[in-house]
Amino acid sequence: MEDRKIVIIPTYNEKENIEAIIRKVFSLEGGYDILIIDDGSPDGTAAIVKGLQTEFSERLFMIERKGKQGLGTAYITGFKWSLANGYDYTFEMDADFSHNPERSATTLQSVQGRSRPRHRFQILRRHQRNQLAYRQNHHVLLCIRLRTHDTRHESL
Repeated sequence: MEDRKIVIIPTYNEKENIEAIIRKVFSLEGGYDILIIDDGSPDGTAAIVKGLQTEFSERLFMIERKGKQGLGTAYITGFKWSLANGYDYTFEMDADFSHNPERSATTLQSVQGRSRPRHRFQILRRHQRNQLAYRQNHHVLLCIRLRTHDTRHESL
């Protein structure tokens, strides 16, 4: 059985990018699913995602939250959802293309075949992201007692 993979994309006012990032992730080899965590975007981001769910009904999921609750809680919500739904690999990505979606396939290849726990969370990072964001992500994963693999230390 093939490993199940999901990309978590938190959103707030991302109507300009959301369809493009969803289509890009779905165009990648490897069969990634997507979970959108929308914090009540007033610009209609959730409506665009709902429209795309008819096209990608088995692969595109969304959790709509009331009001802007923050990036950290969006990732916690997404990580818990991916665990509850049996995903083997969970990726996080911004909707604004600050993460290269094509890198997730390369990252996945770099960690497959290693001795691994049941669930692996990949922290896809852009070079400009500061140390605080890394520590916050790592702390979240430690709090829910999962091992992490940070792609900053891979020679890709």
